[in-house]
Amino acid sequence: MSRAERWQTLLELLVERGRLAVEEAAVELGVSAATVRRDLDGLAEQQMLVRTRGGAVVHGVSYELPLRYKTARRATEKQRVAKAVADLVAPGEAVGLTGGTTTTEVARALALRGDLASGAPALTVVTNALNIASELAVRPQFKIVVTGGVARAQSYELVGPLADGVLERITLDVAVLGVVALDVTHGAAAHDEAEAAVNRLLCERAERVVVAADSSKLGRRAFAWICATEAVDTLVTDSAAAPATVRRFEEAGVRVVTA
Repeated sequence: MSRAERWQTLLELLVERGRLAVEEAAVELGVSAATVRRDLDGLAEQQMLVRTRGGAVVHGVSYELPLRYKTARRATEKQRVAKAVADLVAPGEAVGLTGGTTTTEVARALALRGDLASGAPALTVVTNALNIASELAVRPQFKIVVTGGVARAQSYELVGPLADGVLERITLDVAVLGVVALDVTHGAAAHDEAEAAVNRLLCERAERVVVAADSSKLGRRAFAWICATEAVDTLVTDSAAAPATVRRFEEAGVRVVTA
């Protein structure tokens, strides 16, 4: 296991448990206690956690892992989901992309589509995610529109009234949402209320809404509500989604695509 993988796992365990002992972490990772101590010290230097005697606790503001620590989580599933989402987009459409690891993969899948290699424009992409805009800006066939707003370090997303000002003046063919949680009863949700507000406005401005979520996100709830299940036209998830869960979404009127 590489250092980056160990750091990612340690942060995930901390987010889940709030506190982690060195010996406990060593068993989880299959490494020595000395290695865990060095890793915890390194993460503490980046202010990702607080070191304690014998372990670490969650940093006061790290209720959510920054995007750079999420990229390897369920990567294969996210890439399959992303390709399936990209296949739902027609040339010439205006597409809204929220931030997140799965929607970042959607942007990459769109960039690889041969039928979108040219056009005037081949796609119009509206996003509040700085990393997505940066990746797609080098594609001259894509018209990239970036919302205003204040950047969140955790997700690279622009939020706040400045983002609202742009989104209130546009219309979209499709909004692609990356979510933390999607539940039939409680709808789609994110960790942060400011991100959720921008995502909700993207949904309202779109003709159709596609949620890109691997199966680990289904049946879960999160703090900040984005939209009701009824607002979602299509859910794209991976083949590990439980059949009963898929059936519940379909009964709620959501088209489910498994990748």
